[in-house]
Amino acid sequence: MTDTAYRTADRSAPSPTPDAVDTMAPASTVSTVEHGPVPWNGHERGSREYRRILFALLCAGIATFAQLYSPQGILPGLAHDLHVDPSRASLAVSAATLGLAVSVLPWSLVGDRFGRVAAMRASLIAATALGLLMPWSPSFEVLMVIRVLEGVALGGIPAIAVVYLGEEIVRHHAAVAAGTYVAGTTIGGLLGRLVSGPVATLTGWRTGTFAVALLATVTATVFFLCTPAPRGFTPRPVSVTRVLKAVAAHLRNPRLLVLYAQGFLLMGGFVAVYNYLAFRLEAPPYLMPSSLASLLFLAYLSGTVSSRVAGGIVQRLGRRRVLLGSVAVMILGVLLTLDAHLPVVIVGIVVMTMGFFGAHSIASGWSGARAEHDRAQAASLYNLWYYVGSSVFGYLGGLVYVALGWPGLVAMVVVLAAVAGGWALFAARD
Repeated sequence: MTDTAYRTADRSAPSPTPDAVDTMAPASTVSTVEHGPVPWNGHERGSREYRRILFALLCAGIATFAQLYSPQGILPGLAHDLHVDPSRASLAVSAATLGLAVSVLPWSLVGDRFGRVAAMRASLIAATALGLLMPWSPSFEVLMVIRVLEGVALGGIPAIAVVYLGEEIVRHHAAVAAGTYVAGTTIGGLLGRLVSGPVATLTGWRTGTFAVALLATVTATVFFLCTPAPRGFTPRPVSVTRVLKAVAAHLRNPRLLVLYAQGFLLMGGFVAVYNYLAFRLEAPPYLMPSSLASLLFLAYLSGTVSSRVAGGIVQRLGRRRVLLGSVAVMILGVLLTLDAHLPVVIVGIVVMTMGFFGAHSIASGWSGARAEHDRAQAASLYNLWYYVGSSVFGYLGGLVYVALGWPGLVAMVVVLAAVAGGWALFAARD
């Protein structure tokens, strides 16, 4: 990650140790004490500012991911109303994730130049404004344009949040703080689906997604009010040429490519399952209404837990073991959904979600810790591939589902996860 807080490390410091946390503590901001200036090491866990930062980022995660995934639970209703097939309806999700993917690097530049908090505030203002407009799109084409722009706006939070934590939280608590942020993103994704589904059953998909936009407006406002003044950031001019050189260097680094592959492949399979789960459950033999089917998104709570647990056991087991174990759990969960009995399908969704978020929390943080310089760009590249995977396989999964049904979709997801796990087995080293 490129970061003003890491300028000293970029010039002379050694690469982080294997047990280093996801982001390094900043060294650029100093405070003055009786005996002279001392480095700013970050807020200690349990302090008032620490709690405010985590609560503010929880709200930012809810505002971001509730809007990003709110159409996912009501895709059958959207498809029927706009007269499109399941694969095209899924573009309501993929368009936004693609917009987010292409925006994370530009947002990292904005954060470097104007500050992390200022950039995240701008991101939330633009995203919530577009979110309030999106439900009233007069056509599918207009909906796609707004969703792409909404995704671009939303990219400011995942592009900057973990870097911000690294600047403001003391180093040895940064991994736990990052796990808490990831847990907050799962709550946001869950609320977006749980709110839109039942409301859409009563009043239509447009009102359902508008209700989510209102929720995002409230949580974005809380973010504005709760975020303490930043202390670990020093603004600096940014160079597009330098960023492009950093990106090229990261993409030539096999130690980083294996982590980017985790995000690309695992997120692609994960989103494909959730995109078409409602189509499966609303068809025979289940014939489940969308309000009831949306309750299956409660499985996201298992991801909230597993992302925290995974971050907590890294120092004991190592990142590689936790990552591989999480991928194996994800594959097991996907295979369980092949069973015709609904309780087994539900268990499979929960298990798959636990495995995915465990793997994601490790791979996302590791991509920043493993980079020897330009850490902001390293993390942004992970987010880019993560959301490109969501867009690509979220759409391709629909083609597979229409052609081969649920077993075909499961086979695609298992292959994606197996490739990711195999790559990590041979190329990821603590």
